[in-house]
Amino acid sequence: MCWSATADLVAGTAITAIGAACVLRTRRARDLPLAALPLLLGAHQIIESVVWRADGGAGPATVAWAVIALPVLALWVPLGVLCAAPPQARRRLALPAVAGAAASAALAHSLATRTVTAQIRGHTLGYVLDLPRPGLLVAGYLLATVGALLLSGDRVLVWLGVLVAGGAAVCAALWRLEFISTWCAFAAVCSVVLLGWSGRRPAGAADETSGP
Repeated sequence: MCWSATADLVAGTAITAIGAACVLRTRRARDLPLAALPLLLGAHQIIESVVWRADGGAGPATVAWAVIALPVLALWVPLGVLCAAPPQARRRLALPAVAGAAASAALAHSLATRTVTAQIRGHTLGYVLDLPRPGLLVAGYLLATVGALLLSGDRVLVWLGVLVAGGAAVCAALWRLEFISTWCAFAAVCSVVLLGWSGRRPAGAADETSGP
C-alpha cells in the first residue's frame, strides 16, 4: 500500500463507517468501548490525512494524531477489553490495564511537555517525540494494547491480537522510523474484525442492551 493524504482519507472514512456499524450492532452496553475502536481508528486516519496536507510539522493535526495514537489507545484498548471480557478473564487482564494506565500517563506527560513533529518520508510519515525510557514505554504500550487482546479469553479478540502483533513485527522490521504511523494504519484495517464480533450474542448470555 502507498500511504498518502488521499489513501488515509479514503481508508479512514471507510473504517469510520464500519466503526459506526459496530456501535449500532452492539448488543451489550459493556461491549461499546471496544466496538467503538474502529470508529476511533478511522477518525485517526482521517486526522493523519490532514497531517499529510500540512506537510507534517508540529501543528494541531500532528498533536491530535499523537494524542490518540499514544496515551488514548494505551488506555482505551485494555479498558475496552476488560469491560467486554468474561468474568473469568478479568483478573489476568488487570496487568494490561495497569500497564496501559502507566504508559498513558507517561505518554500524556511527554506530549504536554515536549514537542511532537511529523516528517514526510517518501510514502510514509514519521512522528518524532523525545520520550524518556522509550524501550520501557513501548513495552508497556504493547502489553496494554496487544497483550490485552491476547489475554481476553475471546476467540475473535485473540485473533485480532495475533493480527496486530504480526503487524507490529512487520512494521518494525520494514519501517523502523515510521513504526507508529504504519502500525496504527495496519491496526485500523485489522479493527474491521470487530464488525462481526460486535453483532454476536455470547452463548448463554442475556441480551444486554442497557446494563453492565
